[in-house]
Amino acid sequence: MRIDKFLNAVNITKRRAVAEDMLEHKVVHINGIAVKKAKEVKVGDMVEIKYLEKTDKFQVLQIPTNKSTPKSKMDEYVKKIEG
Repeated sequence: MRIDKFLNAVNITKRRAVAEDMLEHKVVHINGIAVKKAKEVKVGDMVEIKYLEKTDKFQVLQIPTNKSTPKSKMDEYVKKIEG
């Protein structure tokens, strides 16, 4: 699944347009590398989102098969890494 669709499907971003904007401004990194919106996400990848004040890190646990997932199921797809 493409990173822009993944961020939206697992509720990291509210809209895909927001994910695309973040990718365009190089604030989304996979395994330490800034990526474009067509980058494929794989199980085990580390996704980092670098905001102005903080950085959120997520480990990909599984790839969703649906376009969207309930927010309550987010923990099945990504694990937030503290620190």
